[in-house]
Amino acid sequence: MTQPAIDKMLKKHALVAHETCPDVPVRLHAHRFRYARASHWLEDGMNIVQISFLLGHEQLQTTMVYLDITTEQERAALARLKDECDKEIKPKWKGKNDTLASFCGILPMKG
Repeated sequence: MTQPAIDKMLKKHALVAHETCPDVPVRLHAHRFRYARASHWLEDGMNIVQISFLLGHEQLQTTMVYLDITTEQERAALARLKDECDKEIKPKWKGKNDTLASFCGILPMKG
């Protein structure tokens, strides 16, 4: 089957499906399925490099156009960012005598 034949068939069936469900795009094309599949793989937690490999892309940038960040993913990312900002980070050099010299292992000179 040729690409134009597939496109013609998809558009024909999309028109019929659109009458039942307006969410079905009237101008459906095969590339839309690749786009949807890539987005679903991302939502399922698949790595972008794996998705790129499965789609047969040589460049990772090519895959990036397929991927949308969903509202849920955006909310989760912002929540993680907020959690990171709320953490109290203690300086690593705080110790017995609370000096940076102590952290670096520089011992005080005995006099």
